[in-house]
Amino acid sequence: MPSTLDSLTAGLKQADERLISLTEPAGDKARSLFEREQEGPFLRVAVTGGGCNGLSYKLKYAKTAKSSDLVVVSKAIPVLVDVKSALYLKGTVLDYSAKLVGGGFKFSNPNAKASCSCGESFSV
Repeated sequence: MPSTLDSLTAGLKQADERLISLTEPAGDKARSLFEREQEGPFLRVAVTGGGCNGLSYKLKYAKTAKSSDLVVVSKAIPVLVDVKSALYLKGTVLDYSAKLVGGGFKFSNPNAKASCSCGESFSV
């Protein structure tokens, strides 16, 4: 897999896990979703306007990277972050919980001054 990761991320602006990191459960879940959905080799993490606190997190598959993207390889998952989102995500940890209530991907963002109860939107 490392040679595949190297070929996927070649030519992209590299960042490290000080920008964003995945926990083992998040990496395992992302890997299983990649295998099941076959939607692309990258996980894109973005911050967009909206949500009850002003900003919200977006996760989606990406087949290709944009020339301005940063790539972080965490738990063998290539994560794409656009430069604008990187300003809000620095130091974020992405976790996953399989709990029936309150489960799913969870963001732990040290830059967030407030967040909603669902954890999907925040403000800085």
